[in-house]
Amino acid sequence: MTSCTTFRTRTMNYPPQHHQDNDINHMIEVMKTYPLATLISVENNAPLITHLPLVYEEGKLIGHIDIYNPQAKVLKDNKDVTIIFAGPECYISPSIYSTTQLPTWNYIKVHLKGTVRAIESKAALKQSLITMTEFLEAPDHKYELKPDNPRLDKNLNYIEMFEITITHWEGKFKLSQDKNPKDKTAAREELIRANQENLRQFLDKVF
Repeated sequence: MTSCTTFRTRTMNYPPQHHQDNDINHMIEVMKTYPLATLISVENNAPLITHLPLVYEEGKLIGHIDIYNPQAKVLKDNKDVTIIFAGPECYISPSIYSTTQLPTWNYIKVHLKGTVRAIESKAALKQSLITMTEFLEAPDHKYELKPDNPRLDKNLNYIEMFEITITHWEGKFKLSQDKNPKDKTAAREELIRANQENLRQFLDKVF
């Protein structure tokens, strides 16, 4: 494997167009299903990186960050940020194919760029936390974060809210699209199988 892609001629354009998905609705679906994002900003030539859930709302991403996180200080003034959402991924063994292939890695990622501004209103922050909880509790909604929750009010001074306006979208859906229909189906089933079975084995080792 080279850079998690199959071997190919060096003259081919990168990234391969058949691994790019420009359908914004597909990217939104990734963001809704896997809302934990990697948020990257740069300050004094040093990257600042935080992993946190973001909620998509009409071309914008809404998030909250601990005031003691160093990155909180730069999430304002329309500064540039990069955001990555990660969907399912897995190693694809040539053994699953009906044709001769080489090993590779399949994955779904969404890369976004945007500008960020701070939301100063405590009322907006409070409602946003309630709204995000509703989103994350879907579809069962077994827990409701209520406005009169004393713990919620107590913690508002330790959380900052921000809003990212998305300026660039890039969907990276590497799913064996260049294979024949039978092999594409096999890769799809392997992605499902691996993500279901590997999770339990992994957690048994680390948790």
